[in-house]
Amino acid sequence: MPKPVHWGIMGTGAIARKFASDLQVLPEARLVAVGSRSQAQADEFGRQFGVERRHRSYEDLVNDPEVEAIYVATPHSCHKDNTLLALSANKPVLVEKPFAINARDAELVIHAAREKRVLVMEAMWTRFVPLYVRLRELLREGVIGPVQFVRADFGFQSDAATHPRLFDPSLGGGALLDVGVYPISLASMVLGSPVRVSGEARMGATGVDEHDAMVFAHAHGEMALLSCAITLNTSLDAMLIGERGSIWIHPPFWKAKAMTLTREDGRQELLEFPFEGLGYQFEALEFMHCLRSGKTESSVMSLDESLSIMKTLDALRKQWGLKYPMD
Repeated sequence: MPKPVHWGIMGTGAIARKFASDLQVLPEARLVAVGSRSQAQADEFGRQFGVERRHRSYEDLVNDPEVEAIYVATPHSCHKDNTLLALSANKPVLVEKPFAINARDAELVIHAAREKRVLVMEAMWTRFVPLYVRLRELLREGVIGPVQFVRADFGFQSDAATHPRLFDPSLGGGALLDVGVYPISLASMVLGSPVRVSGEARMGATGVDEHDAMVFAHAHGEMALLSCAITLNTSLDAMLIGERGSIWIHPPFWKAKAMTLTREDGRQELLEFPFEGLGYQFEALEFMHCLRSGKTESSVMSLDESLSIMKTLDALRKQWGLKYPMD
């Protein structure tokens, strides 16, 4: 067993806690530090997860000599600056999705990462759970033939009182960037970058999109029908339809443990992929594999694809007139 990678987490919110919890099940990883904007929050997080090095600023975290990799778990609006801060200290970065608030910021981060030759990866954790590893294998094997249609949906019911961040434009709130990125990333993984995107959004009182419907057209006639919401409970599943069959990814599709394969002759097969933990450990394993292999990008979640997804998000927001203060 190689020496564990020493992780530092930037941010102390819900996603940071989920990632910290899953790091604890990995012998290949050790959470050694946390950074917050306040000492009290860093101390509370540190007590909960047994982290000794508790920093009251992000600057102190990235300059901690014990930290070998940074997980950026801050709001969307902070991803660019926080990732660039870590890169300024030559620290490899796993940055939460969406990669940035817009494509312009994503390009700045990617340029810095490539110039410094430091590993950066978008934390699209769905890509790495066991079911999706097998799904990519099935698609490469041509089990359902070339995929022609992707449908995916992620929506849940909330409100500004319960989850204020989701409804705050200054934090990049709204359905698209928070949960819409999941079905969009799935469509990107299966079909590649779209050539045309269109959609409709219901704008809420706070100025963010509350639920969205999207249609993507791809280069060879493939299509994707995607939806997301932060004010509605929806089906939460996904379907891939190919020329010789289909794959239904059971809900919730972004962390699914089962999918149903339907072959051309109608035969069905249930495929199950149970796992322990919350599912964030698998992206950490991929990141650490890249780090130990000397890679500066993941082939499963490349920087070019993260940028392509950000351009798709930008194109949709432009259609809807959805701008953030930091755009």
